[in-house]
Amino acid sequence: MAASTFQHALGTVKFLGWDSSPGSQNGISTFSVKMVSKDFGLDMRLLKRGNCSSGSCKLRMVHALASHSSVADPVQAPSNQNSSDSQKKTNETALILIRHGESLWNEKNLFTGCVDVPLTQKGVEEAIEAGKRISNIPVDIIYTSALIRAQMTAMLAMTQHRRKKVPIIMHNESQQAKTWSQIYSGDTMKQSIPVITAWQLNERMYGELQGLNKQETADRFGKEKVHEWRRSYDIPPPNGESLEMCAERAVAYFKEQIQPDLLTGKNIMIAAHGNSLRSIIMYLDRLTSQEVISLELSTGIPMLYIFKEGKFIRRGSPVAPSEAGVYAYTRKLALYRQKLDEMLH
Repeated sequence: MAASTFQHALGTVKFLGWDSSPGSQNGISTFSVKMVSKDFGLDMRLLKRGNCSSGSCKLRMVHALASHSSVADPVQAPSNQNSSDSQKKTNETALILIRHGESLWNEKNLFTGCVDVPLTQKGVEEAIEAGKRISNIPVDIIYTSALIRAQMTAMLAMTQHRRKKVPIIMHNESQQAKTWSQIYSGDTMKQSIPVITAWQLNERMYGELQGLNKQETADRFGKEKVHEWRRSYDIPPPNGESLEMCAERAVAYFKEQIQPDLLTGKNIMIAAHGNSLRSIIMYLDRLTSQEVISLELSTGIPMLYIFKEGKFIRRGSPVAPSEAGVYAYTRKLALYRQKLDEMLH
């Protein structure tokens, strides 16, 4: 079996390869290639069995390792480097948005709003699947709403993450809460992810519709009126919030609390709700009030944005990796792969 190593400040990409040449033996020999350019350097060592010509070795990427802050390469490799190396920041950070999995009232077709109901079994499975999709993307801080369905989704998703860090809800409601939840081990802190809950990220409050069956409500008030309450931008249901009102609190919180973390190089996950996330996406993608009303978010499907040079770049929804690898490639890593492909084919 052949193995090669690609090293750079962003991390290490490991490859596996097999000698497909006829009559290969069990001896081990080495082959080295070094490429240096303005943008990257490559030091490849190829271990092989027998005589492996340039056309007889097949390589495939199987693992990617890097510092915790790299969007391109999220998993920390065991290393003898000092701690300052692990703190290096790239100029890109990840923002992951996840609408909670199916709740018990979603299943019953009830207006939920700010009523605090948990996930169904399907919702649990959706949250776990979401976690698989983002398992290779770095997460330094998690923000959730104050509602249990969003918090369950975040916690379940993180059980699938390759870093195996423990999400810990930060209790800041009083000085006593802060004191009682204090962690006194630096090593434990490094293996933890703070989870910050905020009511500003809650679902919009549906007022007098909360707890009502959606179909029965449409039959009572008329489909057009209910559709107006649910999908218009600035018309609230009786004693409830419009999307515009929800956006005012959700986007203000994002700008004041979450975006500064992105600016300092933190990779963020937000687990929230259909309307609070639609509001944030409206801000990220600069949607109009007419465009946002047609935006639909599925339960348990994560969306990835890259924050770079003050701009948000939508990457869509990651797919669950079939093997250890990277979803969110930076431009530099894409160039590396292009160079490797040119060299190997």
